Amino acid sequence: MSNKKGIFVSCSEANHFCDKNQYKEATFWEKVKLNIHLIYCRACRKYTAKNMKLTKLVKNPKVISINHSDKEAMKERLKQKM
Repeated sequence: MSNKKGIFVSCSEANHFCDKNQYKEATFWEKVKLNIHLIYCRACRKYTAKNMKLTKLVKNPKVISINHSDKEAMKERLKQKM
């Protein structure tokens, strides 16, 4: 990463800030630089949107699993079909 103190950052730095922001590790200035970058960079906006969607899906998975007896019954049916 560059050691420049400006507010404009490269896409790779913006993506790094986005990843840090996802895990609540980004500093205030990293968030500011990320948001400024997102104003003019469509690719990074898409990356950020996908990152936010992934975070949301991981935090609140809507996975329904079957109970143990149903699972065993499925295994038996598969064995019979083979």
